[in-house]
Amino acid sequence: MIKVYGIKNCDTVKKTLKWLSDNHVEHQLHDYRVDGLPADFLIQAERQFGWQNLVNKRSTTWRNLDEKVKKTLEKNTALQVLTDQPTLIKRPIILQEEIALIGFDETDYQSAFK
Repeated sequence: MIKVYGIKNCDTVKKTLKWLSDNHVEHQLHDYRVDGLPADFLIQAERQFGWQNLVNKRSTTWRNLDEKVKKTLEKNTALQVLTDQPTLIKRPIILQEEIALIGFDETDYQSAFK
């Protein structure tokens, strides 16, 4: 079973879950707000994608973030900010088996789930 990390009311996550269902990929949503974040998840995601790619700069959370925090964001502070404000994490994320996906791109999903 594939674990999809995200937030259930996010449009991109909804699109991803629909695509997975339509393509008969068994999956489960891990909602950051409800289920929290596993201790090593952000570390593993940062290694795979880089901290810059984890920060969703199009989110409301980003727009409301203190300007000083935005300007001084770097790897060490980013992981702490993302832990404190998980809605700032780009979504969805799939990190499992040989699959590493962030965001939703149908072509990438088709390749990953042949």
